[in-house]
Amino acid sequence: METTPILSFITVTYNGYADTCCLIRSLEEKVRSVSYEIIVVDNASKVNEAARLQQEYPHIITIRSEKNLGFAGGNNLGIPHARGTYLFFINNDTYMEQDHIPDLISRLESSPAIGGVSPKIRFAFPPQHIQFAGFTPLSYITLRNASIGCGQTDDGSYDHPARTPYLHGAAMLIKKEIFAKTGWMPEIYFLYYEELDWCTTMTRAGYELWYEPRCTVFHKESQSTGQESPLRTYYMTRNRLLYAWRNCGFIEKILSVCYQLLVAFPKNLLGFLSQGRTDLCMAACKGVIGFLTVSHKTD
Repeated sequence: METTPILSFITVTYNGYADTCCLIRSLEEKVRSVSYEIIVVDNASKVNEAARLQQEYPHIITIRSEKNLGFAGGNNLGIPHARGTYLFFINNDTYMEQDHIPDLISRLESSPAIGGVSPKIRFAFPPQHIQFAGFTPLSYITLRNASIGCGQTDDGSYDHPARTPYLHGAAMLIKKEIFAKTGWMPEIYFLYYEELDWCTTMTRAGYELWYEPRCTVFHKESQSTGQESPLRTYYMTRNRLLYAWRNCGFIEKILSVCYQLLVAFPKNLLGFLSQGRTDLCMAACKGVIGFLTVSHKTD
């Protein structure tokens, strides 16, 4: 008889077959401490990656969406298929080198108040500096925060577990039981800010969120900030406004939206123009329009 797994890994792929295979191999090679299942959601990749992955790894669960549902929508599509007590949402461009899953579970179960935990995240490419060792809170009105330890050498300075206001979307272990109180990830964002919104919902429901450094996940995201893309500029502009509208109190909401529209937005436009990036100017303008025209902002 097949036993119910303790843990469900959920990952979303979008034209990322090679990275997804790398993640699956790392989990299969390293994780021996707990029973688990791997759920891969193919978020409308050009080639049917769900079918390819199912053929290559017949023991995993694959789900094909014919529409790109975004980060939250893709993960949400995997949730009903998860049988584990714990759900580990993990980016497909990550991998693990050691099995410290029990340390994450131990932190999660150290208090009934803890709803989720993220591991230490390091950049995959040399010199493999830290990407995430917890987050600072979002600042009042301006809604800016920082990833603690980002760009720093992993020399032990960030080896202390701590509460964090937000988990990192690239790797977060969640108690399945919390969905009854928090719902699933908000799909209105599509890309960026959805995990911040979801984490805010968790903390408002009374849950604590933690950073646990005994477990490390390596992330292939570039350590350099690189050039902005129109896609990122659009969603960051739109979704910062949307987050403020959905999560701030009345006065703070008005102040934050006014700040974004009257201070941050013009400043960003001037910066983009000085770089000759008219494409980013257009994307930022579309982001503001996207916020103003989106319906049911608080659903």
